[in-house]
Amino acid sequence: MIKKRLQERLDQCFAEGCQKGFWSDAASGCYAVEEPKHENQGDFSTNMAMVIAGREKKATGKKVNPREIAGHLIELLDQHSDILEQVEIAGPGFVNFFIKPSVWQSVVKLVCPADESYGLVAEKNGKRVLVEFVSANPTGPLSVGHGRQAILGDCIARLLDAAGYEVDREYYYNDAGRQMRVLGESTRSRYLELLGVPFEFPEDGYQGEYIYDIARELIEEKGDSLRDVEDVAPFKKKAERSIFKDITGTLTRLGITFDKYYNEQSLYEDGHIDDVVARLRDKGLVYEQDGAVWFKTTEFGQEQDRVIIKSSGEPTYRLPDIAYHREKFKRGYDWMVDIFGADHIATVPDVMAGIRALGYDDSKVTVVLHQFVTLMRQGRQVKMSTRKANFVTVDELLDEVGPDVMRFFFLMRKADSQLEFDLDLATSQSQENPVYYVQYGHARLSSILKMAEGKGAQQGTLDDAPLHLLVEPEELRILKGIAAYPSLVMHAANDLAPHRIVFFLQEIAGLFHSYYNKHRFISDDADLTRARLWLGHGLRIVLRNGLLLLGMTAPEKM
Repeated sequence: MIKKRLQERLDQCFAEGCQKGFWSDAASGCYAVEEPKHENQGDFSTNMAMVIAGREKKATGKKVNPREIAGHLIELLDQHSDILEQVEIAGPGFVNFFIKPSVWQSVVKLVCPADESYGLVAEKNGKRVLVEFVSANPTGPLSVGHGRQAILGDCIARLLDAAGYEVDREYYYNDAGRQMRVLGESTRSRYLELLGVPFEFPEDGYQGEYIYDIARELIEEKGDSLRDVEDVAPFKKKAERSIFKDITGTLTRLGITFDKYYNEQSLYEDGHIDDVVARLRDKGLVYEQDGAVWFKTTEFGQEQDRVIIKSSGEPTYRLPDIAYHREKFKRGYDWMVDIFGADHIATVPDVMAGIRALGYDDSKVTVVLHQFVTLMRQGRQVKMSTRKANFVTVDELLDEVGPDVMRFFFLMRKADSQLEFDLDLATSQSQENPVYYVQYGHARLSSILKMAEGKGAQQGTLDDAPLHLLVEPEELRILKGIAAYPSLVMHAANDLAPHRIVFFLQEIAGLFHSYYNKHRFISDDADLTRARLWLGHGLRIVLRNGLLLLGMTAPEKM
């Protein structure tokens, strides 16, 4: 918010500089206000002078000294001294700004009244976003890889909602094709095995214990009435329902819900698959070769064409994905966000080519690819009990660490970074555990504010709070963090980067714990106590709002 105020001042100065003939308007909207890496470089910095110099040289051929332009900018800024304590020219022409302490202190009067809405945009922007995530086929329990995707997608949706978008969460699943047929065959084999009937287990069938569980349920419901049934449909149907119930139960444990479930089978039933092929054929973008149907993806920058219907007549996964995305466009979304595992990296360009081929703007689709998860204990990769499947399930990890830890750890790295999940750290109750560290900050602040009430320490009203007493360097750093939070949420949303909220929470919790170890909130100085209690109140709001934004709890005691 303070950065925005400074940006507005700079825009005014830029316009005035144009009027005075200091520079042309060639650099309009091209300069930036950033936060310097080092504290001694000010609170904010702008490259305006260097950008102007570059644009002027390009427009007129005349070389202009950026530091001279920076000097003019400082002159113009003299009339906007309400927020600036000091302005200096640095290096080749950067202009560094030092904001008045009173401006930072005033942040408390913004965050405290806003309370739960602090960091949320006041009004929706009218743009509709569809976030598709998880989308695991109902062939088994959710793996920890699915868990990372589930949490990543949920937090991206939460961020977009906080930033003013109208968000729909969607789960697309494959209930058609070979995988589901193999699931049905696997279930039928286990059903026959439990009945003591000779059976032949499919070569690439699903091996997990969960298939036995489904077969047992089927025996309880149907007895041996299906022993002579060759059709796998009833077995597939039972397995799909059972597994989907398991998946939705796991997602509920994570606090994740969806607005819509979209199944692949409907694309076939409603004729969307055939229609996509027909339209591509009409455009001359498909051909037949070796008994298969090929899509001319080379027409859209790909190195080779892709098969969309195999010689067996079965579509490859690219075709229903193209049809599904076309249906997304038909529903009128302004932005479509897909959260996929890194194993989708080769198929994404093909689907985007299909969208373009059908006449849609693929720039409205953003794909976030996440890397895989490795579980570590005592420095070694581990496999947990895996009774349910031949991989580690989300439920197993939840049983060990709980949803808060799982959410936080899965967001501690950028989506495209490999994630090593340290189980020893995740289960420790110490400040080395980053989840504990942040949540303990909230709990400690809650305790301080409650203790102040018990001791009769008066916080008073916010209007007459002596916030000018918050002058310690540590206090100003905390105030700057509080002030930065709304902008951080907006940028994290637009960049689909929830890890930035995790980084922020760790940083501001660190500032607080360091401050707490050095300064007392409650002292004999009544005015200073009041000021610091309001500071604590504001910081507690930010920690709570940040944790809730990630779908976590903000405990008041630990």
